[in-house]
Amino acid sequence: MCLAVPGLIVEVVEGSGPALRQAKVDFAGIRKQVSLAFTPEAGAGDWVMVHVGFALNTIDAREAGRIQELLRQLDDAAARLEPGTE
Repeated sequence: MCLAVPGLIVEVVEGSGPALRQAKVDFAGIRKQVSLAFTPEAGAGDWVMVHVGFALNTIDAREAGRIQELLRQLDDAAARLEPGTE
């Protein structure tokens, strides 16, 4: 199973070609370096779906928020299932 998560591009770092273009992406306060090789159209302020360090596609802010909320709900449900968290 694969999971991509939404992140907001805060800064683009141009490489020596499209395949080496990268961005600093914010994932709810955690910033990571991400490759933009598959999303050459993406820029600062865009939301992207990221899997294993690669932005796979761009999405709108509404969709990003919806996905983030679903991930929060999954995290809450998992915490309730852990032993000793009743």
